[in-house]
Amino acid sequence: MSEYTLNKKAGSEFESAHNYFMLLKPRVMSLAIFTALVGQILASHQSFKNPMLTFISLFSIALGAGAAGCINMWYERDIDALMQRTKNRPIPKGMVKSSEALSLGIVLSIISTMLLILASNIYAGFLLVCSILFYIIVYTIWLKRKTYQNIVIGGAAGALPPLIGWVSVSDSFNFFPIILFLIIFIWTPPHFWALSLYVNKDYKKANIPMLPVIHGKKQTIRSIIKYSFGLYLVSLLPYFLKFSGLVYFFSAVILGALFIYFSLNLNEKSDKKAKNLFKYSIVYLFLLYLILVVDSFFLIGSL
Repeated sequence: MSEYTLNKKAGSEFESAHNYFMLLKPRVMSLAIFTALVGQILASHQSFKNPMLTFISLFSIALGAGAAGCINMWYERDIDALMQRTKNRPIPKGMVKSSEALSLGIVLSIISTMLLILASNIYAGFLLVCSILFYIIVYTIWLKRKTYQNIVIGGAAGALPPLIGWVSVSDSFNFFPIILFLIIFIWTPPHFWALSLYVNKDYKKANIPMLPVIHGKKQTIRSIIKYSFGLYLVSLLPYFLKFSGLVYFFSAVILGALFIYFSLNLNEKSDKKAKNLFKYSIVYLFLLYLILVVDSFFLIGSL
């Protein structure tokens, strides 16, 4: 076999593996991994288990998030083909068969749940199952094509990873992991509504009842502003309930004020401003969670 043939075969195998990996929605999966890790770190200050089992637990959560994304892509293959933003995904592009995507999603769901139960505990496994099923059945199948409240209710699935991460490493439980859940739950609507403002035509074309499609951009902007103020208040709870210190408090004040600024700066005619909020919302959540971790080590050092 010639070197050219070998290189061509290797390139084809790499492309195939890449297509299957993209089915797992790696960007969404990376958010689940990061927030679950933060939950593990914050919980581990109270009780810490074997580092290897902690890593396996995190890997299981990542697999579960990927499995949910995979089944989501299988179910939404028809609307993905219509939308400019999603038309190049593996299934509508014809790179992966829809039946293979469904099979992969089901297999990964089972493996991730069983692995998490074995590496951690049944409670963490139960929460992972709830997260996967909620994303697939409640959000993808039931809500997304039927109501503009889809992302409000469906956001609970994406808010569960820090809670799962916490339970996977600690036997103790308090209101802190609930706050971690609430921050993402309140963050999700303005994050996705910002996206829907500038891909509004895509959602109309696919007949997806996102808020700007049903009630227009003006109402969407009002809702984003309301949720931004709600997120600001919720983000301060770790400090006021004494789960974090001044490092986190001042950071949350500044980050939240910027989120509100980007929200108030929105207007119906500017897609650029909607994109700015969407991009900042990702940075906001990453920094807020990261600072929670940094702040937690300051708190330990002061004890």
